[in-house]
Amino acid sequence: MGHRRRFHSGAIRELYSEMVNAGADVIQVMAFYGSSAKLESVGKGDLMEVVNEMATRVAREVAGDLSTTLSWREDDADAAQLTSRMLDEQIEAQAAVDFFIGETFHHLGEALLCLERIKHTSGLPAMITMSFRADATTPDGFTAGECAAKLSDAGADIVGVNTACGIQSEPIRSLGRCVEQPTHTWLHSPSPTHVRTRHPGSRGSSAFPDRLEPTRMTRYQMADFAVRARDLGVNYIGSCCGSGAVHVREMARALGKVSVDPHWSPDPDSPMSDTEYNRRRVRGSAD
Repeated sequence: MGHRRRFHSGAIRELYSEMVNAGADVIQVMAFYGSSAKLESVGKGDLMEVVNEMATRVAREVAGDLSTTLSWREDDADAAQLTSRMLDEQIEAQAAVDFFIGETFHHLGEALLCLERIKHTSGLPAMITMSFRADATTPDGFTAGECAAKLSDAGADIVGVNTACGIQSEPIRSLGRCVEQPTHTWLHSPSPTHVRTRHPGSRGSSAFPDRLEPTRMTRYQMADFAVRARDLGVNYIGSCCGSGAVHVREMARALGKVSVDPHWSPDPDSPMSDTEYNRRRVRGSAD
């Protein structure tokens, strides 16, 4: 008897709803590393189409999700052909999306190939984001600003960086200096963690992927990041590995995208909770 194919689409739908209710404008198809070659590494290569279609079907007003394949090699025709196939199969399986996000590319060459495949296979708008490791340049020798300019010239609708770069990092500053066209805006999507290793961001830590809780930033730290990113000129702002709805909600509040809920104000003089009672005791001891 073959293995039982169980897909918890309800759980994915609830996660999508949670992020939308928190204030997110766009959610991505949950298909990072969703190519057949990647799924084959865990014995699920034959489920590529099912996984991508299911993840797309349970979402609405959604962006397709394509990612670095790690199969790209510079000046390698066979590697380029394999990468193209991996991208095309996901693009075709996510045909119902509104636009595509190609994310976390370390090589500009692979990012440009992803953009070309999106435009050729779907004709939909494309956001392409780069990710930088220890250096402020890609392995093929380009800064974030140079990547942004070349991607914009090649037809990307949105360009940016994601996950590993801090708000004061050179990739962010370089990006802002080099993208001048008002229609080509950019995104910065950080991992909300305090991890700082040789490879910045949560992915360079032994805590990744399932021990991130102790390293996570608070919702208020992420809100502060969002405001500083906006002040730098970033107008597509998201969050990445380790983030939850509380981070998205506080970022949305800080950016004025959702109204601030009325906050309960403690009244130590008429305590109706331990919080108010203890504040009265603290105030009394101070007096």
